[in-house]
Amino acid sequence: MDSTRLDKWLWAVRLYKTLTAATEACTAGHVRINGAPAKAAHPVRVGDRVQARLHDRERVLEVVQIIEKRVSAPLAAECLVDHSPPPPPKEWYLGFARDPGAGRPTKKDRRALDRLRHPR
Repeated sequence: MDSTRLDKWLWAVRLYKTLTAATEACTAGHVRINGAPAKAAHPVRVGDRVQARLHDRERVLEVVQIIEKRVSAPLAAECLVDHSPPPPPKEWYLGFARDPGAGRPTKKDRRALDRLRHPR
């Protein structure tokens, strides 16, 4: 097998949880192959570079092996090379630090932490 559908490959390498989610991402224009927008049925071949926007993060993957069936995570990891930039650090927790052994947070501390996590 030298090629497969883009949505099936994205699902098989576990980038998306469901085949439907992979298809919808392709239809919405969140997936590109070699820099060009690609539809769900676009063929994927070894050596292609797939860019997918997933959870506000850009993932850049190089196709190493073609698979159509969903396999275990270690086998799926062998089918691609991840060239993605590292994810940005989560900054919400940097402003709220507690001393080790300080005990359980008070109601005031919890509300302050909620404000940092979910600003309005």
